Amino acid sequence: MWNQGCSQSSGETLSHKATSSKKAHLEIFPCTVSQLLTAPQLSNDCFTICDYELRQVSIVGIIRGFAPFVTNVQYAVDDMTGPPLNVKLWVNMEDSALMTVASPGMYVKVIGSLRSYNGQRSLLAMNVRRVKDLNEISSHMLEVVQAHMQVFRKVFDVNMNLTVVPKPDWSSGTRPQGVLPNGLSTVQGQVLHQIQVFSVHNDGISFHDLTRNLDNISIRDIRSSLAFLASEGHIFSTIDEHHFKAA
Repeated sequence: MWNQGCSQSSGETLSHKATSSKKAHLEIFPCTVSQLLTAPQLSNDCFTICDYELRQVSIVGIIRGFAPFVTNVQYAVDDMTGPPLNVKLWVNMEDSALMTVASPGMYVKVIGSLRSYNGQRSLLAMNVRRVKDLNEISSHMLEVVQAHMQVFRKVFDVNMNLTVVPKPDWSSGTRPQGVLPNGLSTVQGQVLHQIQVFSVHNDGISFHDLTRNLDNISIRDIRSSLAFLASEGHIFSTIDEHHFKAA
């Protein structure tokens, strides 16, 4: 039975083990719950959106309930686009203390793979992270719209219904502008790229040099991107908290 309760949001992570994906142009494809529940199913664990096979997807929503078990914990995640989606996170004894990190009433970002069992769809979570800044909810919805418009050249109405428009020729291999292969936003991608370039140095790149090289991006956006990239495991600090290298 689902346990009910409330708590405040925070930026803690339940699991960090996400593997790389393929096929749908974005390694982690931002989606809504409604899209996952209605995505055409080709086989038991193969789902598509606009003929593109889904591997890893991300959703952001509020936890409506949870059910802890010995080897896993299941959440009901609701993003207001459809009925709550069941999310299953496998745990071990070392993770058991983290089960109280996310509880009903909290917003979370979930990265995982869509599964179907006995006609019931669920998300097998690889990462469940509490949302620290509620602006991330709006940001995720914008990423959903941007990803589908850029990758599939589709136009959404306010209910996230798709209107087909001509699909471009990608034979040249050029990726649509603003869509990165790792699912990051354009700003986050620029910050990560700069850090990767300077990762050949033992100390990496300093925050001062980073802001100087990216003078077209506000310091606030750079700090926000650094916090996100660090929380997702893309970067780490070196000699101090102001020097960074790519993971």
